[in-house]
Amino acid sequence: MSTPPQAAAWLPPWFTHPPHLELDSGFHLRPLRAVDVGLDLPAVLGSRAALWRRFGAAWGWPPADLDAESDRRDLERQERETAEHVSFTYGVLDEPEDTLVGCVYLDPPRGGTGAADVDVSWWTVTAPAGTALEEELRSVLPGWVAREWPFRRPRYVGVDVSWSQWAQLAAPA
Repeated sequence: MSTPPQAAAWLPPWFTHPPHLELDSGFHLRPLRAVDVGLDLPAVLGSRAALWRRFGAAWGWPPADLDAESDRRDLERQERETAEHVSFTYGVLDEPEDTLVGCVYLDPPRGGTGAADVDVSWWTVTAPAGTALEEELRSVLPGWVAREWPFRRPRYVGVDVSWSQWAQLAAPA
């Protein structure tokens, strides 16, 4: 598959995204798909208040009226963007893949490529920030990005820059 023009600016044409990342906690990351709506929707709705506090002002997500159809459309878009290397959404799943416990996003950098070449963010379900899984993602993601991705200046949104600072940066073209 060729890399579409909008992806070419931030990823080399030879790049293939990693299909899987095992976590020591027994969870793993893999690209999220539209068929995962039955896993994604309960995780998002069960954590909606916390997700809105984190992402709401910046992303306008998740909306109060999120339903299965709109979540499926969002997952279809994310699956397509992953396949086209426009952006990447990974689900954090248990081993039998019957529970989604969070997501990891790798997106073109907001504000251009001067300060960063990728924006990395994530969330985990209802448990408050600072839980073992949240901390595991915070410690594992930088090594994974360095080893498996072609980025040299990742920006971890919510860590390196606050969500309110990030929201003030210009959106990618």
